[in-house]
Amino acid sequence: MRHLIKLLIVTLGTFSFFPGRAQNKDEMKAMMDYMTPGDIHKMMAKDSGTWSGAITIWEKPGAQPMTMNGEAKFEMILGGRYLQETSTAQMMGMPFQGIGTFAYDNAKKIFLTSWIDNFGTGMMYLEGTWDQATRSVTFAGNEVDPVSGKDIKVREVMKFVDDNTQLMEMYSTSKGQEFKAMEIKFTRKM
Repeated sequence: MRHLIKLLIVTLGTFSFFPGRAQNKDEMKAMMDYMTPGDIHKMMAKDSGTWSGAITIWEKPGAQPMTMNGEAKFEMILGGRYLQETSTAQMMGMPFQGIGTFAYDNAKKIFLTSWIDNFGTGMMYLEGTWDQATRSVTFAGNEVDPVSGKDIKVREVMKFVDDNTQLMEMYSTSKGQEFKAMEIKFTRKM
């Protein structure tokens, strides 16, 4: 019952939020444009399906890489507004699970991504832009260093090689120097 009341309050709050912000025809149009999936969302939807991932991880600069294989399932959610990734793998002898959300913000004109997994309790959030020449999105943001508890800079490049191949490269920072920390070559399974 408590959950139903909370849901009702959130629902009513959401419906009352939009009319209170949109005072005239132009503002209402802006609100509608913001909430309507567009061509970029359709492009993101093309990634829906199951992908295999060849994963390489470097724990620190110059370290021997660890390699493993994983699987990622991508699906559009919330009416085609977001692309959700659910990944699984075996890492360091333990089962790994992660969930990513990819978005394109119609108002800000930028890509957004968030990531959570069972190897931590924090959330990574990055913002990025599209480069047509390289067919890639370059994201930047922060993640938590579990040893110090402080944020460290992260850069991620997601390259769309073709309709069935993608390459994700993640760069982290150690002692003020950026290094390649992870690479995942995604290949579409179905």
